[in-house]
Parts: sequence; structure tokens; C-alpha cells
Amino acid sequence: MTAELSAHGLRVEFATRTGRVARALDGADLIVRAGEVVALVGESGSGKTTLARALVGLLRPAAGEVRWDGRPMNRSARGLKALRRQVQLVLQDPLGALNPRHTVYESVAEGLRIHKTVAHSGRSETELVAQALASAGLRPPEALFLRYPHELSGGQRQRVLIAGALALQPQLLIADEPVSSLDASIRGEILALLLKLREELGLGVLVVTHDLGMAWNIADRIAVMYLGRVVEAGPTEDVLTSPRHPYTKALLSVVPEIEGLEPVVLRGEIPDPTRIPAGCRFHPRCPALASGEADAVADDCRGTRLAILSGEPEGHRCACHLVASREEAPHDPASRAAT
Repeated sequence: MTAELSAHGLRVEFATRTGRVARALDGADLIVRAGEVVALVGESGSGKTTLARALVGLLRPAAGEVRWDGRPMNRSARGLKALRRQVQLVLQDPLGALNPRHTVYESVAEGLRIHKTVAHSGRSETELVAQALASAGLRPPEALFLRYPHELSGGQRQRVLIAGALALQPQLLIADEPVSSLDASIRGEILALLLKLREELGLGVLVVTHDLGMAWNIADRIAVMYLGRVVEAGPTEDVLTSPRHPYTKALLSVVPEIEGLEPVVLRGEIPDPTRIPAGCRFHPRCPALASGEADAVADDCRGTRLAILSGEPEGHRCACHLVASREEAPHDPASRAAT
């Protein structure tokens, strides 16, 4: 069976200082399998990082569940430890993620020691650290053993983080904005490394990013998030060459690599997650509704909730009343109440 990590109807809530409840995730579905690259895209505040952290058990959902290989996540200390050996999270800021007092060797070896990997591998710790660094493109690895994070370039630090994950020989990587802090000249190298790891090791990779141009170059599938839910998902070529959701179209319109779309300026910002709008959560900013293009379904847009978009990998799917009306597809007959 192919290793599979999935979220089903995931809801994550945070209490605010005012006593209100913010729904950072509000019914998110997503599936990532070994051997594929999935890009999770959206603006800041859309819930991407929250979903990534929930997938590795760093956040406890208020509803829904995370499954590994079809089984619900075991949230015991032993269960989470076993999951994190198979699913490794690579954080966004390598300088902040690496302990400044630890050498490169100690940073990579830390996971091996926590999971007691050496005792079961039949190889020495030094061999496993060297192999991980080499797999991350840091050669000769021994030359970096005694160096500290401040002595490395940004690209080298990112590779050390990836090496620390690879040392445990996981089946999936979750990379949160893996190139956002890097120079343009280095970004391509890190993306090429992730693709190489997929090809050579069969790793699955979930890339969390706001950059649709990057997703175009690396991902097999794309999931577009808005205010705690996936609103469009499908094969990369389908989503980026034939976007359906007005939000996806707006994001794509300002990507330099994609030509032929008129720039769309979205009004305002993502709403406060303590006050999720009724109906379609995107309707207060929707260009199609503002322009009159969606007049025929305006009442539904403002008052009828949409069903949670399935996370199944097959097909190109979109949660939008306008798209549903054009395709004559039935939508969820939920009440006209706020979620």
C-alpha cells in the first residue's frame, strides 16, 4: 500500500483574547501520497501552515481527523513519535529552526538519537549523518560536520534542515515555504532537490507556499486554500491552465510566469477567522460577484454554505456556486446560516 497522509473535515480552533473562537481550519480535506508532490497554496492567513502542523500532530483538531495509511492518527506520545519518523516537517526559517549552538553534525544527528535509529540500522551514527547530508546535496558531508549555522549560506542551512529530516528515512516531507527566505538563484536548486528526492527515494512532498509560479514548476497536484478550506484542487496543469474558482483566477493573474490573464486586484484582506462570512466565505471579495457576473447565484453566494471539497486526488474540483451553476452540478443544500 502506498503511504498516505490525509486530513478529513479538519477543524482547528484558537481562543482569542476577546473570548471569541477563531477557526484557523474550518473543514479542510487533503491527501498526500508517497511519490508525489502536492502544493498547498493561498494568501497568508488562509490556513496553510495550520494544516501542515495539524498533519504532523502539532495541533489538535476540534473536529475531523488526520489519517496515516487509512488509520486515524494515534495521538499518544508513542503514536506521534512513530508518525513523525515517517512524516517529517521542514520548517520555513532555517536560521530560526537550527540551534545556533549546535554544529551541523549535531543538528542532523538529533533526530536519530530521539528515535534511536542507529540501534536498528546496523550502521554508525556518523555514516547515517553523512548519508543524509549527501542526499541533501551537501558534499563532502564531513567538511560540514563541525560548522555552525551562522557559518552557512541560506541555501546550505535549508539543506541541513532537509538532511535532518532525511536522516530518519521518512516516506513524506512537509516543507513549509521552503524557499521563501532564499535568494532567487538558490530557490531553483532547493526545488530541484525536492524533485530529485521524489524520484530517487520515492518521497511524497507537501509544499506549503503562496507562490503559484513555484507550484507550477514542482507540483503534481495543487490545492488552493482560502479562510480555512480548500476551494479548488486538482492536477497542476488543469488548475493553472483552466482555473475555475474566482480566487484561483485572481491569484494566477499576478503570477509573472503565467501570461494571458488580466490582473485582478482583490478587495480587502482575508476576513477575521472569528467572523467567517455566511454562504461562500470568499463572497465579500469575489470579483465575479462584484462585477455582476455571478448575479444569477448572488443569493446563494451570500447565504448558502458550500460543501467541503473532497481531498481525493483524482479530478479537478472547485467549491463555487457560480461554477456549480454553469456545470449544472448539485451543491450542498445547507441552510442559509453562517458557518
